[in-house]
Amino acid sequence: MKVIISGGGTGGHIFPAVAIANELKKRVPGVEILFVGAEGRMEMEKVPKAGYNIVGLPIAGIVRSLTLKNLLVPFKLYASLKMARKILVDFNPDVVIGVGGYASAPVLYQATKLGIPTLIQEQNSYAGLTNKILGKRVNRICVAYENMDKYFPADKIVMTGNPVRDEIVNNKRDRNFGIEQYKLNPNLKTVLVIGGSLGARTINLSVNNGLNMLNQYNIQVIWQTGKSYYQTATQVAMGYKNVRVNEFIYDMDVAYATADLIISRAGALSISELCLMGKPTILIPSPNVAEDHQTKNAMALVDKHAAIMITDTDSIGTLMVTASELIKNPEKMETLASNIKKLGIKNSAELIVKEILGLAKTHNS
Repeated sequence: MKVIISGGGTGGHIFPAVAIANELKKRVPGVEILFVGAEGRMEMEKVPKAGYNIVGLPIAGIVRSLTLKNLLVPFKLYASLKMARKILVDFNPDVVIGVGGYASAPVLYQATKLGIPTLIQEQNSYAGLTNKILGKRVNRICVAYENMDKYFPADKIVMTGNPVRDEIVNNKRDRNFGIEQYKLNPNLKTVLVIGGSLGARTINLSVNNGLNMLNQYNIQVIWQTGKSYYQTATQVAMGYKNVRVNEFIYDMDVAYATADLIISRAGALSISELCLMGKPTILIPSPNVAEDHQTKNAMALVDKHAAIMITDTDSIGTLMVTASELIKNPEKMETLASNIKKLGIKNSAELIVKEILGLAKTHNS
């Protein structure tokens, strides 16, 4: 069996793609998997590290400012379409999967023209323009949110959730282990603050401004800052014995297990992990994403009373006040935890692979 997985650009596209590939390897001995990404993007480094071959297309998106680079976009798209067709003909896959990102568009488009079974894995609650167009052409669309028939044909949609890392799905850590690792007080409540792998300026400023208040309420903090704010945060935290600053958290399973309350961006992958963890959560959607999809992701939880949302603009003034008040309200904490846990799907990768195998059978019959 041969499978092509196309797309990337961000961790939110790459990690689910690798999780799908890993599940395929488990289920189908001898499966051949080829990734197709965009030259110069994150997938060209991350996918080989995960043990898979990847080919890069010259495709690029439109830059949202006046630049001569935008004049090259149509030429790069044409070259990518030609190259994608050649890859498909040479590799001859049984199924082609698109996970979002620049490279998935030409690969999925050409696969549908060649009659190869195709599947989109849509991570967000709001489908981007490319996936909406491709949704009419592909065979199956795996989604993580309800009501996606606003964007896609209802008969093609399958609810699978987003695949997340194994150590999150099967989290073996508990609070006591985390408290020991971070050298925190087991009798105090702990807030985990994560702004994505690069950190988030407004979230960092909100924490910085609110540390005095958290300290007064005897609330501990595990604070992931990202690279640019790490030095500043380290200096600030020196005045507080219950604040742990990290440039990046590698053992997210430990951090999640330690937290009583989580503050996070609202990327699709983060939300899928948070649903599995089942902890009270405050979401601050990033304003710097296409079509404001993080706000839409967050609202899908807020509408189910499964999280609290604060806008990026309001966070500096209100985030730490909201966090402090929430931690003092055990009933509200319990309601949020119970409701978010109901939304977690543990076996997402298995469900997606089941659809892939079904499509492969139709190709080979």
